[in-house]
Amino acid sequence: MSPPLVALLKNTIERDGMLRAGDRVAVAVSGGADSVALLRLLEELRESLGVTLCIAHFNHQLRGKESDADEKFAESLARQRGIEFVAGGENVATAAKQHGWNLEDAARRLRYGFFSNLVASGDATRVATAHTADDQAETVLARLIRGTGLTGLGAIYPMRDRFIRPLLEVRRKDLRGYLSTIHQEWREDASNADTRRLRARVRGQLLPQIEENFSTAIVNTLGGLAALARDDERFWQLLVQERCNGIVKRAEGEIRILVRDILWPMGVLGVRVHDTDESVGRNPFRALTQRIIRRLFADISKERGELSRKHVEQVIQLAETGSSGSQVGLPGGVCVRKEFDHLVFSGAGSSRARKVQCSSMTTYAYAVDVPKRGSTTITVAELGKRFRLKVIDWPMRARETNRWGVILDAERLRPPVILRSWRPGDAYLPSGRRQKRKLSRMLIAGRIAGAQRSLWPVLTSEGRIAWADRMPPAKEFSASEATRTGLWILEDGG
Repeated sequence: MSPPLVALLKNTIERDGMLRAGDRVAVAVSGGADSVALLRLLEELRESLGVTLCIAHFNHQLRGKESDADEKFAESLARQRGIEFVAGGENVATAAKQHGWNLEDAARRLRYGFFSNLVASGDATRVATAHTADDQAETVLARLIRGTGLTGLGAIYPMRDRFIRPLLEVRRKDLRGYLSTIHQEWREDASNADTRRLRARVRGQLLPQIEENFSTAIVNTLGGLAALARDDERFWQLLVQERCNGIVKRAEGEIRILVRDILWPMGVLGVRVHDTDESVGRNPFRALTQRIIRRLFADISKERGELSRKHVEQVIQLAETGSSGSQVGLPGGVCVRKEFDHLVFSGAGSSRARKVQCSSMTTYAYAVDVPKRGSTTITVAELGKRFRLKVIDWPMRARETNRWGVILDAERLRPPVILRSWRPGDAYLPSGRRQKRKLSRMLIAGRIAGAQRSLWPVLTSEGRIAWADRMPPAKEFSASEATRTGLWILEDGG
């Protein structure tokens, strides 16, 4: 028995509120020294904590007979200790190949899926894993090597969801000493020494070198850094939530935010920094901007995972310099588009996101037979709209012209008359203007969102634009005092 280690573990559990009386704790036992030590330590504490234990073992099926031997060892340990045993397993290599995961990621996903199912089924209320202070230090170093942000430095959390890690302040060597003291055997996993894996090289080569030649306290130092990063992350999460509650609008599967609010998220508090402040260099709220972008992506995305730094910078650049209608594609089918003074985040399943995707690929053109009398209706399936072209007598009395709105001179229209989608380069001379204007500029000036522009309806006569929806008609086709027959275009039902 090791009273100091037991006391340390109890203090950690009670200080962080990891367990409550009545909890049923599934102890994740691989058969290695750390997990076996965690089980034996919790055995010594279960009465004082008022909890019950079971052993949960997941067979990764990666090492053939060795993996099966690990499972038999864990089952035998449960039988010896009089503790319930729950086993699960899956071929990790096959799953990794099927889903395109690396082996380490696949093993983690499947293992934690098994543990989560134990909680979901009611077989456990908490899952305890045997991550140690050494694991924490190795994780911080590995993430620094691969590249990480401040959030990643938080590394392994002592508590997350229903998982607890009560050994994060305990060194691996102390656990082995404890097992030797109580004459408890364990199994060694040879794959932990496979130096083809970064984690194994950090564990077996890098960390011992640092500890021997630079700092004997490096494990505690890196653990302290991770703890500080987690404290900062909790603050950031609360701040981002508070800011988003005030500046974000959610509707119809989309998230909208003003450009000024995403670039200056503290602006509502009246905080401003002069652009000439050399001590700042750039927007001092950029860190908050980046986190808001990540939060909005996580809220709209149906897939787990975080954005890369490159993706976040693309969204910032879209906000700072992108023109209305520009968009950025993010992982998982998420789209961020700029609509004048807003950024709009659309999820892969939203109807607006599907329209944005279709708008870049879909065009349409419908031949129109302009009637001599009455009206004709054109259904534009791509827009989900119908347009009615109605022939009317002209001129109307002045008091009626406002009711009719835009009227074309029907007699000036020459076949082929086509109702089609807007095309790049479209331009015409609007009624009341002296120079041609590009339709793209007119749509922007008319505050037509980019997601709508590429499908915007245009009527042409002999290839020349006569009318564009919500825009002034072309001067050469506009009704005048000489017009005898007018053509009124309206959405059916208008």
